Amino acid sequence: MSAAVDHLVVGAHSLEQGAKWCERVLGAAPAPGGKHVLMGTHNRLLAIGSAAFPMAYLEIIAIDPDAPRPPRVRWFGLDEPATQARLRVQPRLLHLVARSTRLDATLAALAAQGIDAGQAVAAERASPNGVFRWRIAGRADGNLLFGGALPTLIEWQGMHPTDHLPASSVALSSLALGGLSDAVAAAVALQGVPVSAQGAALRASFDTPHGVVHLSSDD
Repeated sequence: MSAAVDHLVVGAHSLEQGAKWCERVLGAAPAPGGKHVLMGTHNRLLAIGSAAFPMAYLEIIAIDPDAPRPPRVRWFGLDEPATQARLRVQPRLLHLVARSTRLDATLAALAAQGIDAGQAVAAERASPNGVFRWRIAGRADGNLLFGGALPTLIEWQGMHPTDHLPASSVALSSLALGGLSDAVAAAVALQGVPVSAQGAALRASFDTPHGVVHLSSDD
């Protein structure tokens, strides 16, 4: 079983704030995304694929002020008051979503180690190119495990966002996770991403028009 980097999640207090941050920090404007009815959120997207991380993209996500509050906890800790307080100051790298073709088997492998990474739920969002559909794992309490170092697992069904995203001048050059044991890392089998027991949960480097930019979930 193996997984690949699908997308990095940058939380923002609003999409406008997130788009301005992306242009200022990474030197590129994110493309329009869509609305997540399941979670009451919306997003903008930026292609960041590279030879090391094909099909990778950056998701800037925020609570949709026009959407009703969902019946479940929103993903990526967006409902946590402490997270929202940090996002009011500036957008932040929150999490990693890993693409898998064996989502249920990977969840079972984690469960065998006593790790409840949640249950897979179906989600979708409309786009000008059709409806994106996927299954994504999430805990009912919305908690991100191991300080957020354990990736959220996603399994796409049909189209992928990078199929229609415009190319950008930003590329993900390196990515590392901190706070995971070797056994947990082996269960997820994330390709091309070094894992250590110490350090920030997520550390990413990008080649951008501004030069190399480093982001950390500890920032």
